[in-house]
Amino acid sequence: MHSYRNQHKRKVTVIVAAALIFCLFLSAIAIAALGDRTLGQGSRGSEVKDLQKRLTQLGYQLGKVDGIYGEKTAAAVTRFQKERGLKADGIAGKETIAALKKLTGESQNASGKQVGFKNSDVQLLAQCIYSEGRGEPYVGQVAIGACVMNRIKHPSFPNTIAGIIYQPGAFSAVDDGQINLQPDETAFKAAREAMNGSDPTGGAIYYFNPDKTSNKFIWSRPQIKKIGKHIFAR
Repeated sequence: MHSYRNQHKRKVTVIVAAALIFCLFLSAIAIAALGDRTLGQGSRGSEVKDLQKRLTQLGYQLGKVDGIYGEKTAAAVTRFQKERGLKADGIAGKETIAALKKLTGESQNASGKQVGFKNSDVQLLAQCIYSEGRGEPYVGQVAIGACVMNRIKHPSFPNTIAGIIYQPGAFSAVDDGQINLQPDETAFKAAREAMNGSDPTGGAIYYFNPDKTSNKFIWSRPQIKKIGKHIFAR
């Protein structure tokens, strides 16, 4: 009987050890996909695929996510680098990959939608609100934040706050560099309110200043309401 118990314990130990090794193996695979080694044209594998997914998440079009670092991936990396003030050489080095990780590290659910927000999300949304609407009334600032949050839920847009704000051509404040201004407490308050579900726009995913915008596309969108100087639309 004693021998049987020892044998059973040994079997359990072996099973537990095997399970731990398997978990470590899976973790190693995940880490490998998020490595920071330099990638360039000709590179292949899970790291390249991860890079492509992150670029696509931010709105950079590069074709098929296939784990092959070709000309389209290099062009997307170059565009990202230019917009982030990095050396625009099309090579995903340490700084470029770190910037991508910073912007795309949010938690996601099974559908790929962001489900949790970090302090960096609050900071970035506040920057967007401040740079785009610091002269607007408080409700107008919440409305700007709500548009960003509404886009997260919309299938036509990236699924993270960073992805939406840094989507090429989406916000003039990103194009002219004002996105880097330090937001005030009102902008932070508006950001938190929008992230908590407040939406004075009634579901808008676009907004524009009618006195400054002649873009035919934005004028063609179904308008919901005007708050401050901005018209909010679907």
